[in-house]
Amino acid sequence: MKKIIVAIDGYAGTGKSTQAKSLAKYFGCVYVDSGAMYRAVTYFGQQQTTDGSIDIKLLIDSLPQISIDFELTKNGQQTFLNDENITDLIRQSKVNDKVSDVASIHEIRSFLVDIQKEMGSSKGVIMDGRDIGTIVFPEADYKFFLTASPKIRAQRRYEEQQKKGIIETLEEVLANITARDHQDSTRIVTPLKKAKDAIEIDVSYMSIDDVFNVMIENIIES
Repeated sequence: MKKIIVAIDGYAGTGKSTQAKSLAKYFGCVYVDSGAMYRAVTYFGQQQTTDGSIDIKLLIDSLPQISIDFELTKNGQQTFLNDENITDLIRQSKVNDKVSDVASIHEIRSFLVDIQKEMGSSKGVIMDGRDIGTIVFPEADYKFFLTASPKIRAQRRYEEQQKKGIIETLEEVLANITARDHQDSTRIVTPLKKAKDAIEIDVSYMSIDDVFNVMIENIIES
């Protein structure tokens, strides 16, 4: 099969990264977790101050110092920030609480979008995020937009965090997801929205395998 670019956008907690990883493995493509890239920059910003707050000007000025890489290991894909494995660190609640704020900053989005476009320059890429089909790869061969009710997404995210030892109540997870939905959808810079030619899938009552099969069918049969 020819090298393809698949863009998967959607709300937080809809399983975008899970599907992107599966599709990448199925088609032998590179998987790029754009969300992890914004989390990495958020984590970097928090490490720059003694109290964990983010100095936006300092962070923007420091962008040239940031190097983000992905590496496939026996434990799955790992995210590295300046050669440090931050895969688990960027899933902590303190990063969750700030990543949408950081992602709304024009300079940071431009910085990461340029990197993402470069990653897909030779095709053969599966990328998930919130503006992949609209901004990063508007020319993507296939586009999907995943959605689900906030309560269902919160429950799934809560169970996922529990397995990783991240302690947060279900109510806190739901509040975070609701806040992120609002921030992502209303921000001025490249807000979350469905591309006109994207296939929308409501995953609320679908299994991971069911969602995967719908995507595969749409790609193979087109």
